[in-house]
Amino acid sequence: MSFYLDASAILPLLLGEPTNDRLEQFVASHTGHLIGDFAAAEVAAVLSRLVRTRTLNAADANSRLTDFDTWRTAISNSVDLQAVDALLAGAYVRRFDLMLRAPDALHLAITRRVDATLVTLDRRMARAAAELGIAVAVPIA
Repeated sequence: MSFYLDASAILPLLLGEPTNDRLEQFVASHTGHLIGDFAAAEVAAVLSRLVRTRTLNAADANSRLTDFDTWRTAISNSVDLQAVDALLAGAYVRRFDLMLRAPDALHLAITRRVDATLVTLDRRMARAAAELGIAVAVPIA
């Protein structure tokens, strides 16, 4: 079984947030991790925002990105973003009952394409995944 980690499941590990221990246990107890190029871009964007808001300094953010790149290479397989993902994400956001943002819809589309279990801390996305028949794990639930 493969597990696709979205940015909400990656960032607490990088930032040492309180959910870190449970996420670390989840990651350590499962194999077959997938981290998409899109999730990696989101991680970098969040770190960039933290630098802009002066929550992190640039050196710390760069260090965390280096740690992330090393960790990603060591524990996961990379998943690229494909045009079909954008098409499916577009269909998902048109499902107004799901209340999805485009980035979340992209994660769901990628997860569906690679036939993985979505690992997320985003409860709205987890509910949408379940509604769409995509396996989902919320390690802090």
